[in-house]
Amino acid sequence: MDYLFEGFLDKNNASYNVRLLTKEHMSQLQQLQELVVETLTEKKNLQPLTYEELDYILTGNGLMIGAFTEKGLIAFRALLIPPIDEEHLGLDVGLETEELPQVIYQEISNVHPNYRGNRLQQTLAHLIMQEQAKLDQGFTYVACTVAPFNIPSLKDKFKQGMEIAALKIKYVDQLRYIFLKRLEGDGGGGEISEILRVPMEDVECQQALLHEGWRGISLEEDDGGYRVLYVRRESMG
Repeated sequence: MDYLFEGFLDKNNASYNVRLLTKEHMSQLQQLQELVVETLTEKKNLQPLTYEELDYILTGNGLMIGAFTEKGLIAFRALLIPPIDEEHLGLDVGLETEELPQVIYQEISNVHPNYRGNRLQQTLAHLIMQEQAKLDQGFTYVACTVAPFNIPSLKDKFKQGMEIAALKIKYVDQLRYIFLKRLEGDGGGGEISEILRVPMEDVECQQALLHEGWRGISLEEDDGGYRVLYVRRESMG
């Protein structure tokens, strides 16, 4: 079998491999996702994928990779080629209609609770973005949504060089950060001219800054809370 990667889990003293997932892995995917949701303190932080959404990705509308030990699937990560509709994240961040087909979504990322602390989320992020570069359809942007205060997921996106480009209600009634990254070239788009640190709970201030073209680029812990580091760049006016 062809593996995308083979590695070792120091915390679990176990070897693992990463491979592309197919519909044959559906039951393992669903079981792992259910387990991860059960262990969450804040269940609203994760928008699980339905059977239909998993099936949609696995039938040619994206990519899914998984990490396996001898015990089975322990982590997976997904990319989705989204339908072009009024809910498209590209519209939320100000892209033109003709740019929407150039956007791929980073979807769910799940790691079995017993295998956390092995940097699996980062490893899978790196590997899946390598794989997407091989897709026949070329993409210019990667986008995703993350719930405020979902700290591990926010850190994951910032480590990948993604930036907060909007903060709004998605999935009917859930407040979400919308991240965007240009896949090639200078994603930043100019020299940083101003910096502000905004408490994560101050939604209105963040929304006002984003509306003016600021971007969230990192997270800072501050007296037990969190602040988002926002920047304005020269080319943004």
